[in-house]
Amino acid sequence: MPPISGPAAEVDITLDLVRDLLRDQHPDLAERPLSPLAEGWDNAMFRLGQHFLVRLPRRQVAADLVAHEHRWLPVIARLVDLPVPAPVRHGRPTAYFPWSWSITRWTEGRPAAATAVRGRGHWAGTLARFAAQLHRPAPADAPHNPFRAVPLAHRDEVFRERLGRLDHPRAAQLLTVWEQALRAPLYAGEPVWVHGDPHPLNMVVHRGRLAAVIDFGDLSGGDPASDLATAWQTFDWEGRAGFVVRYSELAGRDEALWQRARGWAVLYAVNSLALSADSAEFLAIAEHTIAQVLDAPDALAGPRR
Repeated sequence: MPPISGPAAEVDITLDLVRDLLRDQHPDLAERPLSPLAEGWDNAMFRLGQHFLVRLPRRQVAADLVAHEHRWLPVIARLVDLPVPAPVRHGRPTAYFPWSWSITRWTEGRPAAATAVRGRGHWAGTLARFAAQLHRPAPADAPHNPFRAVPLAHRDEVFRERLGRLDHPRAAQLLTVWEQALRAPLYAGEPVWVHGDPHPLNMVVHRGRLAAVIDFGDLSGGDPASDLATAWQTFDWEGRAGFVVRYSELAGRDEALWQRARGWAVLYAVNSLALSADSAEFLAIAEHTIAQVLDAPDALAGPRR
């Protein structure tokens, strides 16, 4: 089960290790069929029987995010209509595995990234409703994430460094879009809940419908613009129009919000190109995002409502 891309695991997560954790802490589930599912930057995932997913952090930084999910996902689940992976069982650190881990319910379907972009517009309004429901004021003790939901200027140095070493043929155009976004008015509202990473690999589609949004490791409070970058990451221009219209109906019209969101879309694309060059999935999302930002019919003015 090779990782999708990114940093090396700090712990070797095997079937035997997961089985031992289950026997020690959740023996009633331990003998169910167990199979490796995926390994990403932060977590390794295993299918457990028909109804469960076991998710274990593979790095210390991800272990800290698991603690956030344990604390806050039950709260988030009460805010939104779509299923989210709130843990149904909590795993504890042991002498042979150093971090907390989770068992969540299995959601039937496949990643949105594995579906045709053209067809995603059918559920653009559903995703917009989810985002509007999520983007409610976050409590003062909500997690802070220095890489999400912050002013774009906080990411300017790293964006320019990564773009500069990419040698991408459209680097100059991407820099122009980034600088336009930097000039947008700053977010002046109170911090709201932000998923942090709603790209098409973190959405589950079943029978042509959006079935769940997953992977809340980057959950934080702040500017919702970073989530709305998904308008370019996930949809074509027609689907994006439906997403923008529905979100604006529910959350209000705010041109500066979408200007910043466009900047976040470019930032995410550059990050993927710089950090996930060995992942076909992330590269495809990045190039799709760039094409939508630069070439789609709404590229010059940004999405309109």
